[in-house]
Amino acid sequence: MDFVYSHLDPEMFRQINLERLKRLFLELLNRTSGDAERALQLMEHIWKANDIERQTGISFEEFRDHLEEEGLLETDPTTGGVGATTRADLQIQKQAFEEIFQSLRAGESGNHATQQSGGAGDRLAETRPYAFGDSVQDINFTSSIGNAVRRTGFDRFTMEEEDLETFETEYLTSTATAILIDISHSMILYGEDRITPAKKVALSLVEYIQNRYPKDTIDVVLFGDEAVQVPLHEIMKIQVGPFHTNTKAGLEMAEKILLRRKTANRQIFMITDGKPSAITEMGQLYKNPFGLDPKIVSQTINQARHLRRKNIVITTFMITTDPYLQDFVDQLTRANKGRAYYSTLDDLGSFIFADYGKNKKKRV
Repeated sequence: MDFVYSHLDPEMFRQINLERLKRLFLELLNRTSGDAERALQLMEHIWKANDIERQTGISFEEFRDHLEEEGLLETDPTTGGVGATTRADLQIQKQAFEEIFQSLRAGESGNHATQQSGGAGDRLAETRPYAFGDSVQDINFTSSIGNAVRRTGFDRFTMEEEDLETFETEYLTSTATAILIDISHSMILYGEDRITPAKKVALSLVEYIQNRYPKDTIDVVLFGDEAVQVPLHEIMKIQVGPFHTNTKAGLEMAEKILLRRKTANRQIFMITDGKPSAITEMGQLYKNPFGLDPKIVSQTINQARHLRRKNIVITTFMITTDPYLQDFVDQLTRANKGRAYYSTLDDLGSFIFADYGKNKKKRV
């Protein structure tokens, strides 16, 4: 399915600059699943429709050259085709994290199902900047106040989040995380792009874990008619297919991956918008897209219960508000003793970093 981008909010161009244009291009690159030529076509259309050259003095050709100079695009010398670089992938990952983190700071919230339990390891002498999800008990107030004084002086003393520092804590174990992403047809049903927000959450979670908990492992599993593991750098390229929703297959593959990880902490973050509509039996796909099929539901719930016995917690991000679908997620959550969020597309990332931090602080 194709999405049209033409006239954008005029407010966006009020203080337009090269950096904002680059961020817009990276957004289009993510939405086109890494198709650099298509993203450039859309960007050129926006450029002309909004008369960006007149506003900035930069031609589209100069902008494209800038992208290549920045190492975000590269041209195949043989075919002449243009493609995104690894640097572009990393920039999109960082941009997704910043977007979701900023929305959390602005106060958007979802529905968190559980209270924090457990505690962190021993406090270390080293400090670092405060990050969303850190415990208030670990804030180094002496350093934080000193930072604020250096920034504002005593006469006009104020404290901002950027002033805060927190003590590092020694966590007892590393964590293995599997991110499950629904790629069934319903993720673009009725012209609503649900897969891009899902990818943003996955990208931002990867960015968060790699920077905050570098010893943790992350694996990504896509599930539609079947489940398939993809490398982290392929997240941006994920596309929805004409698939049903084989949630059980996704959970089964996640289990196999996580049990190979030599750690006591294992968890699944599952991003989905629909009911399970398929299971695999004797190598054949049994599917029923109409309503909640008791056979499919019971086997999926049993898999969640099985994962609980393996101490693998499922956190589900549900991109829908349909009551009967929420009822299914409630059943799955109770069976696994996990967590569930019922999100809109706008606040899909709410609490995700705080929740990950809380899981890290559990004693196993």
